[in-house]
Amino acid sequence: MAVVSDEPETTDGRGGPIPTLDPEAHIVVVDDDSETQQLVVKFLRQNGYRVTGAPTYRELQETLERSTVDLIILDIMLPGRSGLDICRDVRSKSTVPIIMVTAKGEEADRVVGLEIGADDYLAKPISPRELLARIRAVLRRAATAPQQALPKSTSVVGFAGWRLDTRRRELTSPDGVIIDLSGAEFELLLAFVEHPQRVLSRDQLLDLARNRTASALDRSIDVHVSRLRRKMSHHRDAGALIKTVRGAGYVFVPSVARLT
Repeated sequence: MAVVSDEPETTDGRGGPIPTLDPEAHIVVVDDDSETQQLVVKFLRQNGYRVTGAPTYRELQETLERSTVDLIILDIMLPGRSGLDICRDVRSKSTVPIIMVTAKGEEADRVVGLEIGADDYLAKPISPRELLARIRAVLRRAATAPQQALPKSTSVVGFAGWRLDTRRRELTSPDGVIIDLSGAEFELLLAFVEHPQRVLSRDQLLDLARNRTASALDRSIDVHVSRLRRKMSHHRDAGALIKTVRGAGYVFVPSVARLT
């Protein structure tokens, strides 16, 4: 992908200032061209975003597993696995928004990309102003869209090596140890895995976990999150699964895959 300029945009094209961006938005730029990737990363950082560069699918996967990602900018022309294959794989596990970058005039690639789950596309060369506009539009849609839960038919889901059998209500660690969960802890974990990589307020968690009688200001969610973390803390990487977002709630960090 190519950016015409790496200078930050400061006006809206009519002389007015561009609105301040959300400094918490985290974007991953997937491009194997190191020079181009660095330009895009620098440009987006100058415009207020947290940005991670990922030259390969493996590094994208590692980033998705260890941190919250709000948007992926994915070049379609990558060595090994194409951007279309990567888009399809990411979409099967996560609802994170994806903007595909395609060669100019490659309408077929754009159509396929949108059909397999991309949220938008850009044709090369990329205009900085258009890049920012598309990012903002996709993030706005993602913020207001209702989150899709896992299908009712889903029985077993996986995340970061863990397995949750939703029918047997059984959680298994990466080491094969079955973790004993209370009913409230199971419902809370289920709410997290059904809405991964999204900040959920205490009010939303209370509703999703079917604890509708509790007040939105009730600290019981904090207690259950603490207990869930403690039960999972004896196993590797457990501490990074549920992240506290100060003043907002919690986010379930890893991507979730349907296993059966």
